[in-house]
Amino acid sequence: MTTVLLHGLGADRRQPLGLFESMVQEVSGADEVVIAPEVRAHGGFLAVGEPADFAIDRLAAEVCEQVPAAMADARRGGRAAAEPVTIIGISMGAAIALRIALAGLLPVARAVFVRPAFDDRSLPEHLRPFPVIGQILADAGPAGAAEFRERAIYQRVAAMSPAGGRALLAQFKAPDASRRAMRLVEVPRNRAFDAEAELAGLGARGIRSFVVGAVRDPVHPVAVAEQWAGGLRMPMELVPGRDDGQAAQAAALQERVARWLSRV
Repeated sequence: MTTVLLHGLGADRRQPLGLFESMVQEVSGADEVVIAPEVRAHGGFLAVGEPADFAIDRLAAEVCEQVPAAMADARRGGRAAAEPVTIIGISMGAAIALRIALAGLLPVARAVFVRPAFDDRSLPEHLRPFPVIGQILADAGPAGAAEFRERAIYQRVAAMSPAGGRALLAQFKAPDASRRAMRLVEVPRNRAFDAEAELAGLGARGIRSFVVGAVRDPVHPVAVAEQWAGGLRMPMELVPGRDDGQAAQAAALQERVARWLSRV
């Protein structure tokens, strides 16, 4: 079997690997192949390209192009079989995972959507800080963090969640952040789905899914997680917010996802 892990906006493959790799292998067995592709302009995917390259369906297709070779490498050169795949995506990765599953780009049997932030709107209010950061990075580079701190759009997030505010500021310290600023401007313009009725298509394809939301997270609102779970007609659970400590949230995520995987 194979599990594909997809990271969030501004992160890289180490994010989901650190959270889920050992847990997946404990639940599914040591022979489970775990693949964590890089999304365009993240981690080792050095190309940035043009705004159109950040359309969610194009990102999904690029991710899937990396999977067969990674599967073959994991099998020491063996041919990648068309076997069922479990896909776990965080935030932006959840949106990409949804598009992969709906389009049948991989033979997805199970999907876990962690802290979804994208819905049926282009650039919803909770994602508006990202293009602001992207424009400041393009204009002023990492030093623009000081300017962003003065913006009301940052202060609103930080007042609700200091950890959420710190996560936004971390975008200024990301590797090669200025050159890759386009990702922060363009990715939040994507819709994960056109309407809630589209989400029901996942179950119609026989794909079992699970949604995990986090409390007190202004960038990943619980309301969005609830919208996903309702449209999918699949279960949802909550984990502590980042302000309760990253370790506490990570432990809860691992426990919730492991329990669900072991049952389905």
